[in-house]
Amino acid sequence: QVHLVQSGGGLVQAGGSLRLSCAASGRTDSGYAMGWFRQAPGKEREFVGAISWSGITTSYGASVKGRFTISRDNTQSTVYLIMSKLKPEDTAVYYCAAATSSRITVSKATADYWGQGTQVTVSS
Repeated sequence: QVHLVQSGGGLVQAGGSLRLSCAASGRTDSGYAMGWFRQAPGKEREFVGAISWSGITTSYGASVKGRFTISRDNTQSTVYLIMSKLKPEDTAVYYCAAATSSRITVSKATADYWGQGTQVTVSS
């Protein structure tokens, strides 16, 4: 069992930056990939990015590549999403996720634990 607790988020102006955190507890003895997803009203949940257990491998969705960065601190069992150059279209509820079946990446299909969600609103 993995319990994910998110923090951060809020309201920011376009062009600004925000950092989201996701702290894991429970099953932290074995490595697993973690990632971030987002869901805007009326839209499907979208892949934002993922990071491997080692932190070496990262991947990003096309709409955020070059603006968002994922990192992790396994000593703190925490994954971060640093968002910069934010746009109004980045407005969504952001979710962190863990895929205990993989050390490399996360997808909607493989994620088996989810955070509670955090609202990010970007004003124009």
